[in-house]
Amino acid sequence: MIRATTVAERVARLREDFDRSFAEPARVFDDENIELLAVRAGERPYAIRLDQSSGVHPDRPVTALPTTVRALLGVAGYAGAVVPVYDLAALLGHPIPQRPRWLLLTTGAPPLALAFHELDRHLRVPATDVIDGGDGGGRPGCLHGMVRLDDGDRPIVDVQATRELVHQLAGHRPVPEEIR
Repeated sequence: MIRATTVAERVARLREDFDRSFAEPARVFDDENIELLAVRAGERPYAIRLDQSSGVHPDRPVTALPTTVRALLGVAGYAGAVVPVYDLAALLGHPIPQRPRWLLLTTGAPPLALAFHELDRHLRVPATDVIDGGDGGGRPGCLHGMVRLDDGDRPIVDVQATRELVHQLAGHRPVPEEIR
């Protein structure tokens, strides 16, 4: 790779990259691989399916609310919407060592953000490395399956089940549009 030294060279390189992006074939998602985020919540390793996430944000301001729900950290603003933020470690029944840095905005309605401590990496693993079902610890129902990795297995957080737990904690009864 040749390093551009002038602004004109960098502009030319960006122009080439932009044009080349249209010439390359579109990225194809397949059923043979699963995309995950490797995260840490309460110092424990977990994985979250990327298709259950609509964004990951570091250091997002969270406004605390007066509450008796230990896992509720407060609310954060996303594109004009106020979204409740829950600590994933607390939802999984772990002690909360420190305030989480990362927020994962989940897919689905109503909006929900899950806070976790570390974003380890993005994973694209063969579907054969994912074991469906089972519970890898934590609260029953919030974990669904495991992924086998070279550095150890990780339980997979089921975002929909976690959303249902949040609804129970908040005393919320979902309307039909909010049910799977």
